[in-house]
Amino acid sequence: MSTVAAVILFIAIIGYSIFGGADFGAGFWDLTAGGTDRGQRPREVIDHSIGPVWEANHVWLIFVFVVLWTCFPEAYASIMLTMFVPLSIAALGVLLRGSSFAFRHAVLNTRDRRAFGAVFAASSVLVPYCFGAIAGGIASGRVPDGGVAGDPVDGWVNPTSVLGGVLAVCAVAFLSATYLVFDAQRMSNDAMVEYFRRRAIGAAIVTGTVGLVGVAVLSSDAEYLFDGLTSRGLVFVVVSALCGLATLWLLTRSQHRGARLMAIGAVTSVIVAWGVAQWDYLLPETLTVEAGAATSSTIWAVVIVTVLAVVFIFPAFGLLYTLDQRGLLPEEGVDEAEAASPRG
Repeated sequence: MSTVAAVILFIAIIGYSIFGGADFGAGFWDLTAGGTDRGQRPREVIDHSIGPVWEANHVWLIFVFVVLWTCFPEAYASIMLTMFVPLSIAALGVLLRGSSFAFRHAVLNTRDRRAFGAVFAASSVLVPYCFGAIAGGIASGRVPDGGVAGDPVDGWVNPTSVLGGVLAVCAVAFLSATYLVFDAQRMSNDAMVEYFRRRAIGAAIVTGTVGLVGVAVLSSDAEYLFDGLTSRGLVFVVVSALCGLATLWLLTRSQHRGARLMAIGAVTSVIVAWGVAQWDYLLPETLTVEAGAATSSTIWAVVIVTVLAVVFIFPAFGLLYTLDQRGLLPEEGVDEAEAASPRG
């Protein structure tokens, strides 16, 4: 049963990376869009893309924490105690990001809109960096077992954590740009299609470069993870690279729907590679999945709840995303009458 719980946890991590990650990446492009006049059109596409769904995407994060706390309490305690600082920063960033995105559409003063927009964009970069840094600290064995705290600084300020943070920001920017290309196409905005297409290509190249540089970092700072990535996880690393190359090829041929699917495949594959490489440790190389698992009855309860969520909640998510993709939901901060009018 411990393996089942670990698989559920990992699927939830992938879900948050794909859906929540795209939202964070949109914030990155909001940050780099330029001033008020220059960045107006890209920000309109970004707001249109994430407005109806950004709140729902954080359900994945809540589910990750609940499963980790319930099924693997010892690992949860150690991670929370060791990573208290980056987790607190991330939590604050999520709060500021959401409130700023909402207030940016509610205020009328241009100065206030700029201020809220800056907080939204900066938080969108800070949060994925912190999550990536936490993952790097765990993967490099800097979180001890036993439900005790490790070094609160070295736990997330180290070569592997820096690599994880930078790679997370690059990956969500790449993922989001491919989504935004597709969304701009749905809006019949050819100028913005080309705008985000160029950025998706650039982000893909940067992400791949960071990944290659990271090989040297992992070989010296996270040997167990490096050994796993170059053996049992290698096939997923190769799949991720192939998906990334396919994304580039499809973008150059204006096959935007296919490019979006390949981008999802690239990010998903690299996360799976991390999980397979680290298996069967929750905390390399001190706490295994089996040793850190809760009782079978507790895990069974989580499995039952997960099945119920799949039956009752996932269809609601599917409906939300379907309505969003078909343009049948009102935009954030736009009244329904205006949202229902045809877009130019």
